[in-house]
Amino acid sequence: MTSNLIWILYRSDSDSAYKETLNCKKIIESFGKKVLVSEISIEKNTINELFSASEDLPEIAIVLGGDGTVLRAARYLSPKNIPILSFNVGGNLGFLTHDRHILKQKNLWERISTNNFNIQKRMMLEATVFAVKNANESKLKKSFFALNDFYFRSCTDEITPTCSLELEIDGEAVDKYKGDGLIFSTPTGSTAYSMAAGGPIIHPSLDAIIVSSICPMSLASRPIVVPPTSKLLVKPIRETKQKIKLWLDGSSGCQIEPNDTCLIRKSNHSTSIIILDENLSYYKTITQKLHWASSLNNK
Repeated sequence: MTSNLIWILYRSDSDSAYKETLNCKKIIESFGKKVLVSEISIEKNTINELFSASEDLPEIAIVLGGDGTVLRAARYLSPKNIPILSFNVGGNLGFLTHDRHILKQKNLWERISTNNFNIQKRMMLEATVFAVKNANESKLKKSFFALNDFYFRSCTDEITPTCSLELEIDGEAVDKYKGDGLIFSTPTGSTAYSMAAGGPIIHPSLDAIIVSSICPMSLASRPIVVPPTSKLLVKPIRETKQKIKLWLDGSSGCQIEPNDTCLIRKSNHSTSIIILDENLSYYKTITQKLHWASSLNNK
C-alpha cells in the first residue's frame, strides 16, 4: 500500500455520515494523505468517477454507513482488491461495520496511516445470465457480483404469483422450487435474507454456498449447503412463462426471461475487510446483533 491515497465513501442520505466524512477527511489529510470522497446509495453512485479521477488505486476505502453501503461499495472495490474499513454511521445492525465510537479513538488514524490492522477475506458470488437459443447455443447477457446473496423473485407489480424455478447443481437436476423465490448466499450473507428464510448461519471463515427457498409450497423444501466449487444453474420453469427478477445484495439486478438461465458460482474476487480489533469474536458479534443469550451477557 504505497499510493498515499485514501477514498471515503459515505451513505448519501445520511447527514451524520456526511458530517463524519468531512471530519475524517480533514484528519487523514493532516497525516499527509490525499483523500477523495464519493457518496453512495441505491439511487446514486459516483465510485466510477473516483476510478477516473486518479491513476492510482487507494490504499484503503473508508465506508461510512450501514451494511447496505458496504455491500454496494464491495461490488466496485473487490475486483480491484481495495480493502474496506467501514464504520456504522447512519446504518442499522452493522454486521460488517465497526462501531462509530471507534472514530473518536486518538490512535485510530495513526494506525491506519501505518497499516496497523488485519485484513479478513470474505467470499463473494458471481451470477452470469445467459439467453438460451437452443440446446447448443446461448448468449451472455449480464454478469454480477455479490458479497451477501443473490435471490430470485417473480417480476410483477400487480399480483404476487408463485415463483417456479428449477435448480441444477454440477449438471445434476436437484429440485423444482415453487414459492416466493430462491436465495443463494455466502457465509457473510448467512445472517441476512437467508437467515430470515430459515437458512443456517455459516462462519465467514468458511467457503460455502447456501441455497434457501423463500416461503416454499412444499414442506420437503429445505436449505442446503454446497461446496464453494459447485456450479448452480437456475432456470425458470418454462411452462409458466412467468418473468423472474434477479436481485443482488438487496439491489436490482436484471429480469430473467423464460428462456434464460443463470449460473451461480464462487467468484474469483473476494472482499477484503479491515479488522481493527485483534481479538474480534464472531460469536460475540452475532450474540450482540441478534440479541442471543442477553441474560448471560448481563451477568
